[in-house]
Amino acid sequence: MSPRAAWRLEGLGFSEVYVYAAGKADWGAAGLPVEGEVASRPTIAALARRDVPTCRAADRVGVIRARIKGWETCLVVNEARVLLGRIRASDLPADDAATAESVMRLGPSTFRPNVSAEQMLGYMREHDLHSAPVTRSDGTLVGLVLRSDLEKRR
Repeated sequence: MSPRAAWRLEGLGFSEVYVYAAGKADWGAAGLPVEGEVASRPTIAALARRDVPTCRAADRVGVIRARIKGWETCLVVNEARVLLGRIRASDLPADDAATAESVMRLGPSTFRPNVSAEQMLGYMREHDLHSAPVTRSDGTLVGLVLRSDLEKRR
C-alpha cells in the first residue's frame, strides 16, 4: 500500500502496516535526473509551488484560515510531510475551533514530479482543475502545480 495510506492506518491505531518499497519506475517519479528523450521534456517538478500552505491534522480552522490567505487550498501533511488530505478555502467552516482532520478531504488525487507539463495541462483542462498536489511515490509533498502556471509556460 502507499505510504500515505500506511500513515493514515497507523494514525487510526493499526500496528502492523506495510509500505510499498520503491522500484525502478520511482526514480523519475521522485524527480531525480533522467537521460534520453524524456530528459528534454519539461515536467511539473519544476513548476510545483513549494510555498503552498500546509497544516497538520490537529491544527484548528482559525489558524488554517490565517495561513491560507491568497491561496485556494491548504494541504494537510503529517510530521514526515506525507500528504493526508486537502482543505479548500471555500470548505472552511465558521467554527474556528474545528480541526483540519474534521474538515479535510481525505486522499486527494496526486501527480508525480515526472509528469510532463503538457500532459498535466491537458488533464487539468479536461477535468476543470485549477491546482493539483504533486507528491513523490512515498507520498511526501513536493508542492502544488497551478493550471495558471502551466498555461503561462505555453
